[in-house]
Amino acid sequence: MLAELAFSVGDLARVRFVVSPMWEVGPSMRLLRSGSAHPVHRTWARQVGPRLAAAGLDRGWLAALIAPSGYVPDFLNPAPEGPAPTLHEELAAIRATPDHRVREEMDRLRQDRGRLGPRLGHLYAEPSVHLVRVTEEIAAYWDLALAPYWARLRTCLDADVYHRTRLVAEHGVGRLFNDLHPSLCWDDSALRLSSRPRPLSRRTAGAGLLLIPSVFTGPELFTRVTPPDPPQLAYPARGTGTLWASRPVARTDAVAAVLGRSRTLLLAELQSPASTTELALRTGLSAPAVSQCLTALRDAGLVSAHRAGRSVLYARTFAAETLLAASSPSPHP
Repeated sequence: MLAELAFSVGDLARVRFVVSPMWEVGPSMRLLRSGSAHPVHRTWARQVGPRLAAAGLDRGWLAALIAPSGYVPDFLNPAPEGPAPTLHEELAAIRATPDHRVREEMDRLRQDRGRLGPRLGHLYAEPSVHLVRVTEEIAAYWDLALAPYWARLRTCLDADVYHRTRLVAEHGVGRLFNDLHPSLCWDDSALRLSSRPRPLSRRTAGAGLLLIPSVFTGPELFTRVTPPDPPQLAYPARGTGTLWASRPVARTDAVAAVLGRSRTLLLAELQSPASTTELALRTGLSAPAVSQCLTALRDAGLVSAHRAGRSVLYARTFAAETLLAASSPSPHP
């Protein structure tokens, strides 16, 4: 089916990019629920899967709402106000979803799947009560599955937005749309989507368009059309293919001169989130020494801590990634 979204001058003026945590939550849960060994995200899934199973999040509210395929309720992706909403802001918007909208989308989910399970039946009966539980579980999922990796994910998403906004500046909006995804085509004053299973027109959509890069969408393009909100179009972010590739730090002597050898060694080891025990085994440092160094690094904003069951995972922050990248020698011309 060919869907066509017409653009007036006003609609074009309302096209903007958004980096959305919830557009990583939904697609990443779908990937995990599929059970397939994803060629790009295999490393991430191998680390995250056991944590979610131990916490029961592989069979809770979020798993009930997000199947391996098919429709996902639109209230899980509220229209963001700014270019980079926090997870807290998005969860507040989900909790504020009117009861009638939740039920409408549950009806569509029932039509898509054939039935609603007991848990979703409770959500249908008392949306405002159970949306609180849904958002609590999303927050728990975020802490286990995405927060420890957010600095790396956010770097990829920001790089995509930078590339595409520069494309607009140099070549115009038409070039942006044509470059965004193989199923998209810009023709004069309309955007055509060849892969959308449902009709789409400006009469059934809000004004403008939100363009949302996502790491976990895979090759697919996802849309959310819930008037009067602007339509959302989530597309695969550039650079996802090398997201989990090893990034060795070529030189750390400059950083070590400031932070000290042990702290710099720990930062270099945090290619992926790790606990104090894991870092002690890898580096040969004692567990108390690792703990002391991590506390100092956390106080300096270079690592973040995320509880995963009985252990705490430490991850490099964006500031640490920038620091280590700056310490690497520039390639020779």
